[in-house]
Parts: sequence; C-alpha cells; structure tokens
Amino acid sequence: MSTATTHRQIFVNLPVKDLDRSVGFFTELGYRFNPAFTDENATCMILGENLFVMLLVEKYFASFVTKPVADASASTGSLIALPVDSREAVDAIVARAVAAGGQAPREAVDHGFMYQHGFEDLDGHVWEVLHMAGEPPQE
Repeated sequence: MSTATTHRQIFVNLPVKDLDRSVGFFTELGYRFNPAFTDENATCMILGENLFVMLLVEKYFASFVTKPVADASASTGSLIALPVDSREAVDAIVARAVAAGGQAPREAVDHGFMYQHGFEDLDGHVWEVLHMAGEPPQE
C-alpha cells in the first residue's frame, strides 16, 4: 500500500556570491526576510505562508554539500516557478527584477492557458513567474 508524501513547508536553498547585494535585489522585488534566520552567512526570504528561500553565501552553502557548488550564471540547475494572480503581475515582477539588476533571458510566452515570463537574479538563478488562466489542453 502506497502512502502519499506531503510537507507543510518548503525551504529552497540557493548559493549567492554577495548576501547583502542579493537581499537588496529581492527587497526591490517586494520580498521580506526573517531576521531570526539571518546572519552574515544566510538569510531567510519569505515567499508566502510556509514558503521560504534560504540565500546562503557560497562558502557556507558548500559546507552542506559534497559536490561542487554550481555556477548558476554558467549553467541552469533548477527553475523556481512562482504563480501569481494575473498576467500584469507576471510582467510587473519581471520588470522590477530587470530594473534591480537582474536579466530577462527570453521573451514572455503565452500558452493560452498559462502566461509565463522569467528572470535571472544577480547570481543567475532562474525564476519563472506564471499566471494560470485555465487548464492545460487535453490530448
């Protein structure tokens, strides 16, 4: 008999080169940080209720892993997808990210049922912002 695995929280951990610079970038996008989980090595960015991103200075991040830390500016290891309430919100977040020093590596894509656009943060991590306006097509 199979039992479904579920979780009440998620903490995504990302390596960053300059913690203060990354905090400034994400503050410009409107995110807040939990001071209880913040020091010179890390901070806890709040995405929503029970949704967090730990931004860890690369050397500190490396202390948790056995493989080399990937350079997100040279390769993509993950896509962090963030649903929002409207197409306008997608465009607004990407515009704020670009204004704060990030990059939009490609144009927005309209799949009909889903509108998406994304940005790379200051370290090259890819954030896909999307709005679902319906169900995917059934084949």
